[in-house]
Amino acid sequence: MHSHYDSNYDNFRNQVYEEVRREAFGEDIGQNSWLTASEQDAFLSWLSLSPGKVLLDVGCGAGGPALRIAARTGCSVVGIDAHEQAVATGKQIAADRGLASTVEFRALDASKPLPFPDSSFDAVTCIDAINHFQDRADVLTEWSRVLKPKGRVLFTSPIVMTGPLTNAEIAIRTSAGFYLLVPQGYDEQVVSHSGLRLVTSQNVTQKMAVVAERRRAARERRQDALREIEGDQAYLAQQEYLSVAARIAKEGRLSRFLFVAERVH
Repeated sequence: MHSHYDSNYDNFRNQVYEEVRREAFGEDIGQNSWLTASEQDAFLSWLSLSPGKVLLDVGCGAGGPALRIAARTGCSVVGIDAHEQAVATGKQIAADRGLASTVEFRALDASKPLPFPDSSFDAVTCIDAINHFQDRADVLTEWSRVLKPKGRVLFTSPIVMTGPLTNAEIAIRTSAGFYLLVPQGYDEQVVSHSGLRLVTSQNVTQKMAVVAERRRAARERRQDALREIEGDQAYLAQQEYLSVAARIAKEGRLSRFLFVAERVH
């Protein structure tokens, strides 16, 4: 996983990568997932964030989405990610935008107990990263612990099996490190056993399919520059990954779901 993500984060502020994000997502908010700006705006409607409230963003990547949330809502954000290069990039962008006092980035392994007191946060988000944690029940229980009573968790689960998949498709789609593939209904079950109450769930697979195809096409249009940066092998592997991701999402065989849950007590 590290070589794939490190390549992205090392080159995150390179103009060609910014152009790819802009074409793939419609607006470059510094995301490295399937998240678009309009989708984030819809997600925010579930979280009631405002000045004085604190959000924990798990798997924050280079921090673009977290910084956008802070700028739009006035809340404070703590973003955590296992990749030190991503966190360093996030800190630099926060400083450049004058948000360093509002948004804090920390390099942490979120699969382990979090170094925050009980009831520290008004909300927790995890966008397209929960699939990288082996024990989802432990992770969600920990999120519930650090949430204030009635605080909300919002996460997307982008590797939900909803149809037949070949071993080759699974190998390509999960080539960037550890992935936990789960059956439909698994997330709802884990939420209910983690001190959380499910508020809503939505199938957001087609948005992932569109972004994956746009990203593949945007990269292809810049393949000379990207091959020079990434090398032919890595470039082609990323193109194959995006092609497979787009196809199996479009066909509804590997899906992405949004979940919003609330801490019960």
